[in-house]
Amino acid sequence: MAQSLSKLYVHIIFHIKNTSVKIRKEESKELYAYMGSVIKSNESIPIIINGVSDHVHILCVMSKNIALAKLVEEIKRNSSRWIKTKADYYKTFAWQGGYGGFSVSPSLHDKTKAYIANQEKHHQKLSFR
Repeated sequence: MAQSLSKLYVHIIFHIKNTSVKIRKEESKELYAYMGSVIKSNESIPIIINGVSDHVHILCVMSKNIALAKLVEEIKRNSSRWIKTKADYYKTFAWQGGYGGFSVSPSLHDKTKAYIANQEKHHQKLSFR
């Protein structure tokens, strides 16, 4: 085959550092949009980004030209720098070192997308911990 083809759906989850301030609702949508732009700049396609005050879920189509660890590093590094410019409240903001990254089969794409969209409702019943 002369060309490379891939369509890798990936569900990424990461948490704020235990000593960090929480993500306020008023900045969350703008933060998610910014993360989407970072994903796009890394040749990947954001599908949905959502979360709650202490963690974020991302569903994206990952580029064949980047490793998952590098993509997550870029999202976390850039979004951390960006959010610190939004308010003094965020001067101590930091993401936790680790992350979860899970491949999603096309048959579970819609179910995963719905799960991410409903994070607020989901965590009213069940905490991240």
